[in-house]
Amino acid sequence: MAENSHLLALLAEMKKYMEKGQERIEKEMRYGQEEMKGRMDKGQEEMRKVQEEMKNQIQSHVESKVGEIKDHVNSCIEKIEKYVQSVKREIGEVKGVVERKIEEVEDKVQGEIEEIKEKVQVKIGNLEKRLSELEDRPINFPGNPEFSHSRSTVKSLTFDGQCFQNPVSHCELCERME
Repeated sequence: MAENSHLLALLAEMKKYMEKGQERIEKEMRYGQEEMKGRMDKGQEEMRKVQEEMKNQIQSHVESKVGEIKDHVNSCIEKIEKYVQSVKREIGEVKGVVERKIEEVEDKVQGEIEEIKEKVQVKIGNLEKRLSELEDRPINFPGNPEFSHSRSTVKSLTFDGQCFQNPVSHCELCERME
């Protein structure tokens, strides 16, 4: 029995030792869990900070790039506006040259028209003079009826500013112009 009591004492001592060990392990586990939770919280906080910092860097980078793009677009717009202005100036210059050329051609054509009018007036005057001379000159043909015809009165030609006109008929030039 003494042995049994010794065994029982040993068992009781072992039980105490095991309970103390279990308490110590539970304490260490609680401490480890708390430490682990603290580390995880700290790690999550660091991750949040890193994410926030990365977000700020990305946002800053994007804003910088957007600013660069806006500057580039504005520069392109300015270049296009300058180009449009230069094209407008060139168009104005060409328009001026064309208008001057048109005026020159109109003046030249008007001058030629005036020259032709003067020449035509001179020729009309010459023709009227010759017709008048022919009317005044007596016709002395022998009395052959084949060659005799009744003489119609020739009326003088007039100039209406555009064509010659004989009150009886149009001249060949006028007929071609019609």
